[in-house]
This record gives sequence, C-alpha cells and structure tokens, in this order.
Amino acid sequence: MTSASSSRPPIKSYVRRTGRLTAAQKNALIEYWSLYGINFQDSQIDLEALSHGFEALKLEIGFGNGEALISMAKNDPEALYLGVEVHESGVGRCLNSIHEGAIENIRLIKHDAVEVMQKMLPSQSLDRVLLFFPDPWHKRRHNKRRIVNQVFRDLLAHLLKPGGVVHMATDWRDYAEHMAAEMLSDPRFENSGGEAGYSEKPAYRPLTHFENRGVKLGHGVWDLVFRKS
Repeated sequence: MTSASSSRPPIKSYVRRTGRLTAAQKNALIEYWSLYGINFQDSQIDLEALSHGFEALKLEIGFGNGEALISMAKNDPEALYLGVEVHESGVGRCLNSIHEGAIENIRLIKHDAVEVMQKMLPSQSLDRVLLFFPDPWHKRRHNKRRIVNQVFRDLLAHLLKPGGVVHMATDWRDYAEHMAAEMLSDPRFENSGGEAGYSEKPAYRPLTHFENRGVKLGHGVWDLVFRKS
C-alpha cells in the first residue's frame, strides 16, 4: 500500500529562477547545446561511448555560471566533466565559455541533479562528485531543502567507484557542520580531513570570483572531502 506521504513529490533543493536570458545566453542554448549538451532522459546514458578516451568521469552539481567547472576541466584534460545545472542563464553562459575556449572534455545536463543521478548514471561510474557552494537554506524551516541528506548519501554510495571522492565546499558554517555530520555518520565514506570533517582546499578547486569576494570580506570557507570505502 502506498502511503500519502510517499506519493508526494520530493522536496527540491533549489527554486527555479525565471530571470531574463541575455541574447548571448539564448544564442548559446540554440547554437551550442547539440555540441556540449545532454538531454535529460529517464534511462541510463551510454557512458562507455560518452567517456571513451577519457581516464576518469567527474560530476559537478550546480555549476552556476561554470567558472569552476571550466577551470577544472582545462587543468584536467584526461577526465570528462559532467556539469548539472537547472538555471538556463548559467547553462547559456557556460556554453559560451566552453565554445570560446574550445574545451572538449565538458558535457552539460540542464536538469535536477538528484534525478540525473537517480536515472541517468550507472552504478560505480563516477570518480569524483563536486558540490561547491550549494544553497545553504539557512532558515531552519528550509533546512529540509538541503541537498546533503540520506538520499544524497545513498546516491553517492551507489554511483562512486570504490575509492571515489565526494568534495563539498560551503561558506556557511552551519551548513558545513550539517554536511560534516551527515558524512561522518556514514560508514560507507572515509573522512580525508580533520576530526571535525574539514579539509584544506584541494589545489584543483579554483578560487572563484564569488568566493574571492567573500574571503576578502572575512567570510570563512569549509571544504569537506570524503572517499568511498
């Protein structure tokens, strides 16, 4: 028997913004999506064909305008990067940057990351999952919207290869504590940082303009790196 609660739609960790797209962003979505985009589907994609010639597959969830994604991909040409983002403006901007830089090792998916992870990706297919500065949903009544939860941990355990890494970063202390508590409680993951669950910023994670502005204002940033057992 299906309960009333189980029939409710899942709580989303984001709210779609309906802001206007610039002409350049609209053009990118039209002209470049067929080159660098992957349409959402309810079945697994052929990752073997997609990642042929690459040594690793890395997923960034919520890449924003693509600044970090592009930097990492440029510095790591042997890996294929999948970027998932729901907001069209960010996808359009990222597509323009990919095309202008002639970057061959990025593919984008414009959809809810949790659904992409649940339906499109095969078990033990990812070498690294990256979650940088997700919406902290800092008001207590909104905490239930945070993406780092039991469902997310189960997906990580399912999709990461043995020894694969999840790397999260946030500039909200409360959310950092929440992330650490979630991951430290799960024996399927090994903490790569200190006792509290925090790590030094890995060299591959770029300092974005947004983060740099916060650092100059004295804001803290917490990185959490956990390895699948």
